[in-house]
Amino acid sequence: MLDQLEAIIQDRKSNPKPGSYTNTLFDKGPNKIAQKVGEEATEVIVAALGQGREEQIGELSDLFYHTLVLMAQLDLSLADVCAELERRHKPE
Repeated sequence: MLDQLEAIIQDRKSNPKPGSYTNTLFDKGPNKIAQKVGEEATEVIVAALGQGREEQIGELSDLFYHTLVLMAQLDLSLADVCAELERRHKPE
């Protein structure tokens, strides 16, 4: 699903659609997108410490989405992040 979502976000970046929330974020630029990621991260913390499973899943989903938008804005991909995670996982 993350690959599919990444592809949709990339498509919105390449082919803007009027009224698209994703395009609204791109139009606001990297500072606003990064701020939104920070807000969503805070909401994840609040949910983790005092809300139920459904709220936690919802807030984590929002964080994943906004992080993918930020990554697209920065021309980074899931493959880039996965490669770094694999590099870190390799035994020394």
